[in-house]
Amino acid sequence: MIKIRPYLKSKWLLAVLLTILLILIAQLSAIPLVVEMVYSKGLFRGVAVIQHLLLGWIPFSIGDILYILLIVYCLVAFVKWLGLLFKGRFRRWGEGILNFIIGFELLLCAFYLLWGINYFRPSAAERLNLQDTAYTLTDVKAVTRMLVDSVNATRAALAPADLHQTNSQIYQTAAEAIKGSKAISPELTGFMPAVKPSLISWLLNYLSTSGYYNPFTGEAQINYQMPLFDRPFTACHEMSHQLGFGREDEANFSGYLAGIHSKDRLLKYSAYYEGTVEFLRYLYRRDSVAHHELKTMLSPQVKQDIKTDSLYWTSYESRIGWLSGLFYDRFLKVNNQPAGLRTYNRMIRLTMAWYRRKKYPKQ
Repeated sequence: MIKIRPYLKSKWLLAVLLTILLILIAQLSAIPLVVEMVYSKGLFRGVAVIQHLLLGWIPFSIGDILYILLIVYCLVAFVKWLGLLFKGRFRRWGEGILNFIIGFELLLCAFYLLWGINYFRPSAAERLNLQDTAYTLTDVKAVTRMLVDSVNATRAALAPADLHQTNSQIYQTAAEAIKGSKAISPELTGFMPAVKPSLISWLLNYLSTSGYYNPFTGEAQINYQMPLFDRPFTACHEMSHQLGFGREDEANFSGYLAGIHSKDRLLKYSAYYEGTVEFLRYLYRRDSVAHHELKTMLSPQVKQDIKTDSLYWTSYESRIGWLSGLFYDRFLKVNNQPAGLRTYNRMIRLTMAWYRRKKYPKQ
């Protein structure tokens, strides 16, 4: 009979308890209103305040450093684990697997308790009263035409100084725009949102990633190396996650609203640029003729920005980006976003509902 050491029994017990906790957390998706009142508008806001007070004042990303250290630790542990296997030390090898399971479960629990439970709150459509999502292709064409006019106008309004904004200026104006979003809706409220440049922007390029939110530290990071006109909107998107917008389409929409209502010309253009590209991409799939007609109406400056954007990301395309996209697609599906990466594109439903409520003119 194999005897299990006392400390291994405690580890197995911990693994079982963590599994039960994760199962219980998953059940929260069935009670979104409770999640909203108890977690999103209660516990999460307390966590966000503490995270900001502890780390928000630091000019660089603590989250990046933690991720780098975690990756190094995992690589070293994996080499040691393989060594135990080759040496035939199967008991220690099995303990290594158990330690990995416990560590992974601890990270998952921390992820959900610190931020991830926001995935289970009522949708932004419900919270912002934008549930009237009935629209026709004609409606989409009308809004796209309006966006084309807006992106052309805001691009033409950019002064040389706007095109030479520093990253610090971009972060500041984006944070001010997010703070000002409270005037649009009380739901667009958070505690002192802020964004930081990612220390691993070079890696984000190869992962085809413009930015990310770190739930363990509450920091919003952006890829500071990507084209200038991408950065302001991305900053607003990532800070929207700080406000508790878990779904990617909702963070896109929140960032879009903050951007188009900003007084900063570059941020305003960045938001209209992202919105226009998104709507044109949708039309390309639904009505290629309308897509072509509206795309030809873009100003030469906007067309050049689109070309610059495409060339930049294409130059970094790699299998790493494809694999990370596949992983993230699965991650989104597990976390209450069944459309996976296509969730980003579903911002159109919220945007159409917003413009419908605002009674923007139709064709």
